[in-house]
Formats: sequence, structure tokens, C-alpha cells
Amino acid sequence: MSVGIRYDWQEAEIQKIYDMPLLELIYQAASVHRQYHDPKKIQVCKLISIKTGGCPEDCGYCAQSSRYKTEVKPQALLDKDTVVNIAQTAKQKGVSRVCMGAAWREVRDNSQFEIVLEMVKEVTDMGLEVCCTLGMLTADQAKRLETAGLYAYNHNLDTSEDYYSTIITTRTYSDRLNTIENVRQTNVTVCSGGILGLGETAEDRVSMLHTLANLNPHPESVPINILSQVEGTPLENQPDVPIWDVVRMIATARIVMPTSDVRLSAGRARLSQVEQAFCFMAGANSIFSSDDNKMLTVTTPCPDYDADQEMLNLLGLEMRPPVQRANQIASPAAVG
Repeated sequence: MSVGIRYDWQEAEIQKIYDMPLLELIYQAASVHRQYHDPKKIQVCKLISIKTGGCPEDCGYCAQSSRYKTEVKPQALLDKDTVVNIAQTAKQKGVSRVCMGAAWREVRDNSQFEIVLEMVKEVTDMGLEVCCTLGMLTADQAKRLETAGLYAYNHNLDTSEDYYSTIITTRTYSDRLNTIENVRQTNVTVCSGGILGLGETAEDRVSMLHTLANLNPHPESVPINILSQVEGTPLENQPDVPIWDVVRMIATARIVMPTSDVRLSAGRARLSQVEQAFCFMAGANSIFSSDDNKMLTVTTPCPDYDADQEMLNLLGLEMRPPVQRANQIASPAAVG
């Protein structure tokens, strides 16, 4: 299967892809993956919670919401040196992207944002790609992050527009799209995906992919997260997501957004090496690894660097180096 890059996908087209016989879908996605990517290369990322807990939003899955009683306790913004040291350890283990997450509803123009900008600059200067997920931000804030050297900004859609208000009421789908649009006015790339297992239907999953696949350009990366059921949150009793649903989602994302990195993100710790291998075959080419067996908080387990290196060696896969800044995708404004 050879596909071009499109921004005019119809939901019915994507649904047809999603519903293909599973092994045929994996084959088609693997063919597209090889058309646009080196199938031996996997980007390994490290996610750092630079400010944990106390978020005022009501995302029904989130251990960091102040509205729910979970085992996550609020913590202040980490100091810059701590973040830089974590990033240095990650780089030594082959990590090429460091993601910094803060449990904020939105970025505020204050001293904490100034510290985050310093973190971005120092970790970027180490030769790593830096991604931030800080909540909603304005066009001016996006520009300041760009100036600091930020490579990517993560702002997930989570699910379809129709199902969104079932999961979150404290911000709208339009709010999320507006933040993505603010990022797209800069040279910072967009990282945006969703979560499987929120109670959504297959049609909701397809609808979310439809929204992402019709962004021009496509998100530079598309995280596919598997819900980690957190005690104390409204979604604590959701059933586990079948592995084949995960594979279907990865494969469909790979076909409709062929140049994007598809990131096998939260929930990977529950998958066996065989199950992860199917995800890589279907087009996933990025994972999150860890030095402390957690991805963001203690509620989301994550394999450690050594375990992941062992798995990659077993599968004949290699860690991908950081993208050079000269190769960064130009913003729509820059290309006219």
C-alpha cells in the first residue's frame, strides 16, 4: 500500500480503514510506515512531571485533578537543576526527547513560566528535543516557548468532539483546538492524540483521528494512550482496552497521518513484549521510558530504560537520535 499525504479525509473513509480485517490492516499500515519511516528506528522519550497535582480541571481520568482523592499529592514546580539532571540521565540512556508536563489548566505569564522557559532552553542546549504539555496557552506564550527552543507542544484532544463533554466539562473542545492553532503559528511542532478506554465507541476514535488527520500539517506526533484506571477518579472502573483495539488505532493513525510519529504512550507497561511488537508492526515508532518506573505519576507505570533496551535489542530495533533543528517543520506562516 502506497499512500500520499492528505488533509481531506472523510470519516467514512477512516472508519473503513479502522474496520479492515486485522492482519490486513497491520500489513497495510506496516507498508505505509516503511514508505515514510525507517522501521528499525524507535524514538525513546522521557516524560517529567515538573509540577504535579492540584489541577482545577475535572478530566475524568486524571489522577492530578484537585477534585478527586487519589494517591497523587500536589507538589510545587521542580527547580531547574533537578529537571536538567533528569534530562542528562535520560540522554545517557539513549533518550532523544524530553517531555515536561505541568498540571496547569493554562499557562500564566508569571515567574513559574519564566522558570519553564529556562528549563526548555537548557535541555534544548543539551541536544535533545524538548516537548512541553502545560495546558492552554496563548499565541504570545507559544512564541516565547519557540524562542526558548521548544521543539514540540503536546495538547491532546483525548477523544471525539461529541464524546468530549462526557469526560471533561471545565474546558471545551474548541479550547483545545485553539491552543493547537496558537502553536501552529510558530515553528514549534504539534503533538496531539488521545486516550483509549474512556468509554468511547469505535466511531469516537475514528472521529478524533478525522480531526487530527485534517489538520494541515498533520501533528508531528500522535500519542495513543491506554487509560490507566486511577482509584478515586470517575473512570476508575472502566474495563481494560483489548490489545487489538490498540493495534487498530495505531494502524489507522499510521495510514491517515503517514509522516507523523505514532507514540505508544501511557498504558504500555501492561503490554507484553509480543503485544508491543504488534504495535510496532502496525506503525508505532515511539515509546516513553523511565528511570523510576513511572511515566508521569505513580498511577501510570512505565518500563525502565534497561527493560526497554532489552526489548529493542530483542526485536532488532534501534533508538532514534534527536531531529536536527534545521529539519524542523516550518510553520504555515513561514511557508505562506
